[in-house]
Amino acid sequence: MSLRQRSTLNHTLGPGSHRVLAAVRVLSFIVLACGAIRVEALAADAPAAQSLAQKSGCFKCHSVDKKKDGPALRDTAAKYKDKADAQEKLIYHVTSGEKVKFEDGHEEEHKKVKTSDPNQTKNLVDWILSLQGGTRY
Repeated sequence: MSLRQRSTLNHTLGPGSHRVLAAVRVLSFIVLACGAIRVEALAADAPAAQSLAQKSGCFKCHSVDKKKDGPALRDTAAKYKDKADAQEKLIYHVTSGEKVKFEDGHEEEHKKVKTSDPNQTKNLVDWILSLQGGTRY
């Protein structure tokens, strides 16, 4: 900070204002750092989600990249992108056994995810929603 800037700052905010400005900078850095940690902590645990999907038989009807009997998981993510209730709807879909309709017209109950731990189910859904590159149809 130049002498002129410091003089203007002292005149505007009073003596010692450079210390206040330094404190604001430090606090801003801490807030940004905590925000980055928080985002990282909220990221889906992909290996755990994939393991649960495998154990639950999801990959019999779904693939990450290609449509099988069910849509590709990337396409599911694209369908629900930017929808506020996406997580809630997908959690219901994988836990309720609701009817799903196939291309040939027959209906079956959707298989339920094989866990009683809501955090594991949420992690699976968060992983699905994090997949990029899908197509909306």
